[in-house]
Amino acid sequence: MTDHRKPASLEGLRILDLSRILAGPTATQLLADLGAQVIKVERPDVGDDTRSWGPPFAPNADGSDSDLSAYFLSANRNKRSIAIDLASDDGVALVKRLAAISDVVVENYKRGDLARRGLGYDDIRKIKPDIVWCAISGFGQTGPCADRTGYDFLIQAMGGVMSITGESDADGGRPVKVGMGIADVMCGMYATVGILAALRHHDRTGEGQYIDLALYDAQVAWLINAATNYLTSGKVPGRIGNRHPNIAPYQTFTTADGEIAIAVGNDQQFARFCEAIGAPELVNDERFARNRDRVVNIEALDQLVTEALKKDTAENWELRLIAAETPAGRVATIDQVVSYPQTVAREMVVEMHTQDGRPLRLLGNPLKMSATPVRFDRPPPHVDQDRDDILSELSQIEMRNSDVNMDERRSERQASKG
Repeated sequence: MTDHRKPASLEGLRILDLSRILAGPTATQLLADLGAQVIKVERPDVGDDTRSWGPPFAPNADGSDSDLSAYFLSANRNKRSIAIDLASDDGVALVKRLAAISDVVVENYKRGDLARRGLGYDDIRKIKPDIVWCAISGFGQTGPCADRTGYDFLIQAMGGVMSITGESDADGGRPVKVGMGIADVMCGMYATVGILAALRHHDRTGEGQYIDLALYDAQVAWLINAATNYLTSGKVPGRIGNRHPNIAPYQTFTTADGEIAIAVGNDQQFARFCEAIGAPELVNDERFARNRDRVVNIEALDQLVTEALKKDTAENWELRLIAAETPAGRVATIDQVVSYPQTVAREMVVEMHTQDGRPLRLLGNPLKMSATPVRFDRPPPHVDQDRDDILSELSQIEMRNSDVNMDERRSERQASKG
């Protein structure tokens, strides 16, 4: 699948990954897919926290559980692993050596933790003045919550998304988290953008910089229209199930045999939708003439549409609505998604192999780039799997840099004599 005839976007970029769990690893995996060399520093023996977050785990050759949990596998391909004890002097010295040959450091330690070990941003700048440093934390480096620990679930609760997710109070609903670590993943996306922007600045000026990124801030930022609805109207959004607060009909409906999602985005689509479900009279009903009317009268519209859709199956309605150029699709389970023809055609499930040759099926990368395609070169590593390779490479780079520095000093002496 990887086309090595074409260069990678970030080829030659070196990233020291001191992060664990999901936000940081999501960012560094994306950068690694784009060709960056990522060295993942893990705790000896236990490694990244998510290695133990299971089951399920990828099996060893003997059938026992490996240290490759499905959670860990989701965010750590294309990286090399080395285990380093940051509490030891030797460990601190080794991290500094690795940082000195890196372009980017990504970390998600609590505020002040790395600085207390002599590995903070100011410490590394002394040996690598142009380093791009991305610090990911629960609440950022400033503010009254800066010293609190943040996990995705906590951030979803505190950051507002749970208050608008789930069935309404009237339907007996409770606040519900999104079904996967969306706060972490979105924070990882922001981290990637920030790092690439900082590297662009570095290319222009030679200057590195510090990126202070909080899970909480990222969560607040992607409240998008929900929070802006409040800022505009003063009305606090609540939970409305699968309905949309600003568009209708834009929700799931019950059919004769299952749920279907309908996403009518404008009045023209609504007219085609009404025709397709056998209710053309709805178009001329003043309660539903415009989107704003449909939002106000959503309860009445919901009842009428549900009555129409219960007359046939979800599959038949999907086919009929697609033919009518109305956005619609059945609610799919994960097993259906990964085998869906569109998923297969877009190569969104890829096969890799563990160090011992056992197959792994992982989610693909959505970026389809014509000149610099993403790569799937390395499966997620075992703890400390690449120690020898990393240390050998480190020594070679340090030796080359030493030779270059000696040549530069020799040239400077000769120039001063001349």
